[in-house]
Amino acid sequence: MPQNVPSGEPAALRGLLAGIIEENGALPEKWASAITAVPRRLHLPRVIWQRDDQGNYIAIDAETNFGDWFSAAYAATSVVTQVNDGNPVDPDVSAFPSSSASAPSIVARMLSMLDPRPGQRVLEIGTGTGWNAALLAHAIGEDNVVTIEVDATLAEQAATALKQTAPGVRVVCGDGTLGYPEGAPYDHVLATCSVSAIPEAWIEQIRPGGTILTPWSRPWCDYGLLHLAVEAGGKAAGRFHPYAAFMRARGHRLGLRLFRDVVADDHQPDESRTSLSPWSVAGDDWDAQFALGLRCPDLWHVWHDDPDVDGVATRLWVVTADGSSWAAVDHDGRQDDEFAVWQHGPRRLWNEVEAAWHWWTAKGRPEPSCFGLTVAGAKQEVWLGVPQTVVN
Repeated sequence: MPQNVPSGEPAALRGLLAGIIEENGALPEKWASAITAVPRRLHLPRVIWQRDDQGNYIAIDAETNFGDWFSAAYAATSVVTQVNDGNPVDPDVSAFPSSSASAPSIVARMLSMLDPRPGQRVLEIGTGTGWNAALLAHAIGEDNVVTIEVDATLAEQAATALKQTAPGVRVVCGDGTLGYPEGAPYDHVLATCSVSAIPEAWIEQIRPGGTILTPWSRPWCDYGLLHLAVEAGGKAAGRFHPYAAFMRARGHRLGLRLFRDVVADDHQPDESRTSLSPWSVAGDDWDAQFALGLRCPDLWHVWHDDPDVDGVATRLWVVTADGSSWAAVDHDGRQDDEFAVWQHGPRRLWNEVEAAWHWWTAKGRPEPSCFGLTVAGAKQEVWLGVPQTVVN
């Protein structure tokens, strides 16, 4: 990878900052200064991954295609920096992204939301490329940043990059959901991977009055940010915020495969009909998907186009996280007011989804910021409007 400063980098940095401001609005000076002082390029690996026209991930090597690599480094989008957890890519099997450099606009938004002050200590969960840690270090001091990464290769790459941009940052290889007690107490925890429940270790390692900012996920969808204020005695509370989707922490991945672990040839499902469109609950309405995930915390879904079933153009599968029950909702490609439903197992999952959707619409279709979470030790309660109105 070329080590000299590329001639186009000053313009690229200005363009990156302008794009962030256009997306987010005014940016606090400390973060604008950090973004221009810490080139994103220095924190990307030599090989990154982009989708081709068929949706497959292809490698872009800075040594052989520096132009496209450099353009990706300063693009407004996220950059996939690892696939398949670093394992070799099988040309006959679709690769999956396992680590990425987040889009600059969401990086800037999360840093602004966290708002750490100089001298405060921050524990970052999910080092990734190390760029986020370097930005934090620029704003609050290198010795005040600890960052933890579960993948040993990624941790080593980030540590190497940080030697150039913020050598005082402590990089730890380990399970971020356990925090890093050796560096505690912290004023803030900032996660760059999504979780479906707040690890108790994070709260235990923060001073009362500190905060946690983390992407949120439920099996139904990965969407939203959760910003919690931490109190004494293992308590925390705060609200969700929209417009963010991150990869899940590796210990929070689901790991099920539909036809390997759930659906079997000898299953005899019950048949019924529904007037609720599957796109209403699993389409482009992310407010609906977010609410469904809160009300149905152990359900996930997957679309199956052209499933090679007579009379079925598209099928939506709904499955429990333990694989014990499933439902399938079929669209015949013609009518949009009635759909066939198949359900198997001890639970009627489509009935649960319908009930959750009708609950959400009856409440006025609240968006993510209407919901919050309260943590008290091992107990975690999602609420709507006020903490007394518990959802789950």
